[in-house]
Amino acid sequence: MDFSLNEEQRHWQQEARKFADEVLRPQSLERDQLEGGFEPWDWEIIEAGSKLGFRTLAVPKEWGGPGADFVTQAIVMAELAKGDSAMSKAFSQNWKWSHLMSKSCTEDQKERFLKPFLANHRYVMGRGITEPNSGSDNRMPPENDPKAGYRVRSVKEGNEWVLNGSKCFIANGSVGSLFFVDTRSNPEVNIKQGGTLIMVPKGTPGFRIGKVFNKRGWRFYQNAELIFEDCRVPDANVVGKPGTGSVKAGKGDTTGGDIFGDLELAANALGVCDEATTMGTQYARTHQRAGRSLMDHQLIQLKVHEMHMLTEALRSFVLRTAWQHDAGEHSANAGFVMNYSTDIIQRVTQMNLQIHGVEGRMANARADKLVRDAMVWTHLAGDTVQRVKILKRLK
Repeated sequence: MDFSLNEEQRHWQQEARKFADEVLRPQSLERDQLEGGFEPWDWEIIEAGSKLGFRTLAVPKEWGGPGADFVTQAIVMAELAKGDSAMSKAFSQNWKWSHLMSKSCTEDQKERFLKPFLANHRYVMGRGITEPNSGSDNRMPPENDPKAGYRVRSVKEGNEWVLNGSKCFIANGSVGSLFFVDTRSNPEVNIKQGGTLIMVPKGTPGFRIGKVFNKRGWRFYQNAELIFEDCRVPDANVVGKPGTGSVKAGKGDTTGGDIFGDLELAANALGVCDEATTMGTQYARTHQRAGRSLMDHQLIQLKVHEMHMLTEALRSFVLRTAWQHDAGEHSANAGFVMNYSTDIIQRVTQMNLQIHGVEGRMANARADKLVRDAMVWTHLAGDTVQRVKILKRLK
């Protein structure tokens, strides 16, 4: 098996590494330590990365994008996450919906939404799924329970759909130009039969942004409320067929989930682990305790060894899963690698913090930031529900 990268993949890796070193890392701590909500966001960072192709990386070449394969996407996410995990996610969040648009949207919808996305460096996208009273039950809803799952109501009136309700914790919520909103078009059946996905552009009458959330980790990355009050959207904005449930951003995923979303989280975690491992190793080599290098202490040696070992194992799993996606071999590995990354990123970032804070030393601010960013994984899709869902598919 050949694990070497081709010329195009190496090019994107070097571009992402340079951007992370020169733009993201120098601003990472400063933006992280700003008052939360919208304040940590910086459009100049997004514009700079967009001009290099990081916002539109997953758009197919036939539509004017780079058309990067999954291996390239995984590599770029990891490299950007070394500079800042939240900033990496702000770019890759758009790839998820680029996949969805290219696979599931009509030619008219691509003309109206994909072309403007390509043309505007400040055009970012999000998806409205989570609501105040529905989160994990959107991922594995009871088969015959119409009360489970999202409740934002959509009612068709003539050639329009009228939306009412609210979403919360929505990615790119305070900055997005377009949102894919999961709605309940038939409250009498479960969401797999009564759900309709509708595209809602910023500025649509009856649609507004509510609270912008102040988070402990991923502070640059924006999460906000989406509020719909008699919001009228044309029927031409429906993705797929009404009443067919949630449309995924990938196809052929045997876990029933979003193949890109699973890989996205794992690749980002790899970048964080790389950064934490490098930080811990350098600190151990350059600081002393009791008259000798920290690296000479066996306890520190064991921590550094474990950090390297776990990070390399995650790298192999991420790249293998990305390669399988490119080869059309979609398996439960997408879900497994996400769950695995959720566990590994906690362990590696905690060990880095312990090395920096060993025997009473003050914790390094960046080491602490990596731990706070890693905590986000425990609240994402790499949870117990995802594990149960994968096991059901393996039976």
